[in-house]
Formats: sequence, C-alpha cells, structure tokens
Amino acid sequence: MGSMSNLQLLALGRNHLTGVIPSDIGNATSLKVLGLKSNHLGGKLPATISYLINLVVLLLSGNKFTGMIPNVPGESKSVFCHLTHLQLLDVSNNQLFGDFPRCLWKLKDLQSLDLSGNAFSGEVPTSTNCSSSLTSLHLSKNNFTGSFPAVLQNFKSLIILDLGNNNICGTLPPWIGESNPLLRILGLRSNMFYGSIPWQLSQLSHLQLIVLAENKFVGTIPESFVNFSFMRQTSMMQPVLILSTDYVYSTYFENGHMDLIWKGREYTFEGTYAFVTGIDLSGNSLMGEIPSELTNLSGIQLLNLSRNYLSGRIPKDISNLKLLESLDFSWNKLSGHIPPTISKLVFLNTLNLSNNILSGEIPTGSQLQTLNDPSVYSNNLGLCGPPLGIACTKKSSIAAVDGAKEHHQDLWLYYSVIAGVVFGFWVWFGALFVCKVWRFAFISCIDAMHQQFMQKMKST
Repeated sequence: MGSMSNLQLLALGRNHLTGVIPSDIGNATSLKVLGLKSNHLGGKLPATISYLINLVVLLLSGNKFTGMIPNVPGESKSVFCHLTHLQLLDVSNNQLFGDFPRCLWKLKDLQSLDLSGNAFSGEVPTSTNCSSSLTSLHLSKNNFTGSFPAVLQNFKSLIILDLGNNNICGTLPPWIGESNPLLRILGLRSNMFYGSIPWQLSQLSHLQLIVLAENKFVGTIPESFVNFSFMRQTSMMQPVLILSTDYVYSTYFENGHMDLIWKGREYTFEGTYAFVTGIDLSGNSLMGEIPSELTNLSGIQLLNLSRNYLSGRIPKDISNLKLLESLDFSWNKLSGHIPPTISKLVFLNTLNLSNNILSGEIPTGSQLQTLNDPSVYSNNLGLCGPPLGIACTKKSSIAAVDGAKEHHQDLWLYYSVIAGVVFGFWVWFGALFVCKVWRFAFISCIDAMHQQFMQKMKST
C-alpha cells in the first residue's frame, strides 16, 4: 500500500479479508474511494487514515474494527474530521465505541454519515457551525442518550434519518416539520420518546416511511397524517439519491440500512428500503379510533398499529389502500365487524387482526383466500367462519353483536360507578362544609364513637 501513491480507487469489499488495515495506507494520498466493507478485518483503525486528504468515499462497514475512533497524530481532532473532502462515511456494524466526534458536523461536503451498529454513547452533540449538505444520517443500534438531537435543525437537506434502537428520550420536537422539509424516511424505533405525536409531522409532505414503534407515545393518531402527500401516490417511487459526484461510486455502496417489521418479521432493508412506503406506530400507548383519513394514503405498503390501546371499528374504506402488502392491527381493542372491503386488497400477503374484540363473519374472497392461518384472527370475541373453523349461524352472529355491546356496556358501567363514587363523595362532604349544624352533628358522632372505643379498651 505504501508504494501506491497514485492509486485513486481501491474497492475490496465483500471478500474474506482478515487482519488489520496496514498503517502505511496513509502513503496512498491520491485515494478518493476506499471500500473495505463486509470483510473480516479487525483491530483498531490506523491514525494514518487522516493522511488520505483526497478521500471522498470511505466504506469500512461490516467488519470487526474495535476501539475508539483515533485522533490525528499530534492533534485532538478525529481522523475523519481531517478528511475535508469526504462525502460518504460508513463505519456501521463494527465494534467501535466512544463519543460522537463533534467535528464531523463541520465537514462541508459530507452528504451521508452512517455510524449505526456500534457502541457509541453519550449525547449526539450540537454545533454552531454545521455543514448543510447532509442528506442521510444513520445512528441506529448504538447507546446514544439525551433528547432528540437539536443539531438536526441545521440540516435543511436531510432526506433519511434513522435514530432507532438507542436510549434517546423526551418528546418529539414540533420543529422537525419545518426544519427538515425534505425528509422522506424517519426511523425512531425502540427509544424512550414519550408524549403525543406532534401534528407538525404532517408538514413533511415528502415523507414515505415513518417508524415510531416501541416507544412511549400516547394520545391519538393525528388525523393530519393524511397530508403525507407522498404516501398518496400509487406510481413507482423514485430512489433516494445520496451522492451526485463525477465519480462512479454506486457499485460500492448502498443507501444505508434500516430495521423494519415487515410481513410479521424483522428485516434489515439495505438500499431497497428507499422504495418502501408505510407507517409503523406499533408498541406504544396510543388510544382512540383509527382515523378514517389514513385510508386516503393509497400508496402505502405497510401499516402497523399493533400493541396499542386503539378502539372503535376498522375503517370501512380500508380497501382504498390499494398497494397494501402488510397490515397489523393486533393487540388492540378494536370491535365490530371486519369490513368486507378488506378482501379487495389484492397485494395483501400479511394480515394480523388477532387479540381484539372483533365479531361477526370473517370476509372471504380474492386475496383473503390465501391468508388461511387461524392465528390471523385468533383471540377475538364472536368471530366465525373460515379459517377459524367456527360455523356462522344467525344466532351466533346475534350473540357476537350482543357480546360486543355487552363489553361496551361493562365499560360504561365501570366508568359510571367511578363517576358516582366521586360525585357522592363531594356531595356528602360538600354538605358538611356548607351546613354548620350537620358538621357539628357529624363531629359529635365521631367523638361519641371514639369515647365508646376507648372505654372498651380500658375495660379489657
């Protein structure tokens, strides 16, 4: 490596290379592309990487590099921050740790940054002098803490943001809708965000994929989600373009990766997730009904609202979601019949409506004929018909409807009792405070009971 001073492109990715990166790689000062992804390289990153000042693309993902990101020899600045022409930096899926290098925000040409799948920790730092060229940021699967990074307000060109699987907490700031207007992919899975989902998210008209699963969001699903105009498109999506340079790099990198619960399983989409459209709000504490406005998002392929506290009925116009492939409403409190129009979802190949209080006959026909696993509809009240193997009769249908009504009546009775107790408490004690005679009589009665109790105690 030390003798290749004129080498401009070195692509050795997806081989079975072992060992470490030789320190004399710093002599290849003409390098503009260095691709070593998906090998078995390990050890610490050599500080001599900082001498590759002409690097535009650096791909080190999918190896076994360990330790902290080294500093420039003789300086306190990270080696990556010395590469001032860097446009794409990917060190994902290694064993690196330490703090986020604050100086990375000052790389004026940096368009794509991927630190995911490591053990970086601490808060994502802010900076007063940030580059505005960043379009793709992947920080998932680390140990980052703190609140939603305020530094993201500076990145007006951000298209992809993935902060999933960290320990970030706090509320989702409403400024995201205004500060990141070009955002198309937002991933916040498995953090500790709480509070309501801000309606300002609906200002992100370009949004095609939003993943807020496994957090602590409360409240209702914003009806304004209907403003995701990109999700209403049924034509073929255009891929997300991360780099636009004079060099051909597309052979050596993909547009990052993201974890999704897709068709009932967890998948890691690499590059191809740029074509996925959908909403995943599963594993939160959302309540209320499913907004009927969501059925206007006819371009989505994924809709996952499972493991919440949603109630009411499944929207009758669910068939408007013409491209839907994966639908999961399980583990909620949905009631009523399954809309017959659901059979018109010709692309649907994954469905889960289990663990609700649905009733009536399961629709049949078209694509639903292929979804013959009973677990799709299990643990509901009063559902009948195939594939459950429970015959539907007029009596059972009426019983199912009555059962659903009885459930709501029980809830009404429960809330009525609570309201009655609270009301009675304040009526009684309110009367004592207002009526002086009653108050004295009540206190005298208490005193008499106290005296009788003390006399019995003495006699024993």
